[in-house]
Amino acid sequence: MKMKTVLIILGTILLIFLLVQVVYHFKVQNGIESYPYKAVKSYDKFEIRRYEASLFTTVKLNSSDYKKASSEGFSVLAGYIFGGNETNEKISMTSPVSMSLEDSTTMMFMVPKKFKKEDLPKPNQSNIEFKEEPAKTVAAISFGGWANSKKIESYKNKLKTVLDNEGIAHTNKFYFFGYNAPFEIIKRRNEIILELQ
Repeated sequence: MKMKTVLIILGTILLIFLLVQVVYHFKVQNGIESYPYKAVKSYDKFEIRRYEASLFTTVKLNSSDYKKASSEGFSVLAGYIFGGNETNEKISMTSPVSMSLEDSTTMMFMVPKKFKKEDLPKPNQSNIEFKEEPAKTVAAISFGGWANSKKIESYKNKLKTVLDNEGIAHTNKFYFFGYNAPFEIIKRRNEIILELQ
């Protein structure tokens, strides 16, 4: 009888946890401003998109290791938007969090469209910069779950291969896009983006 009671309690806790995850996902994700794009063409395994010119808050990191760079970069940029600036102003979070995939990583948070570069408060940390990203055409491939360096490398290779197979000319500028907070367990969305020529 005790075991049955324990199982019922555990099942109830799990159900409540999952319901909280679902509510959080739809409430938070639907209220976050995102990097604007138009889908140009969809293929079986990837999509061609046209992104609008946008302003980003950026920090350059000395590591290309995903886990280390994502933790360090997020801490710096989140500190800025949560009030770590000369006016203690809070700036809304946007989606996705972007990371360049190079020898050194640059993490980027899109600045909400209501701000112009000259309106942004000065960061407390000198390594934070503001960067205007021009409009660009990219290929995007998606995957679920939690990202890591191995998965990112695998999907980079997959995207490059399918583009080569389709005869679509591309650059070597890859980005990782992450759409979820670390504690979200449902509907996790990650993307590898590759700029096209």
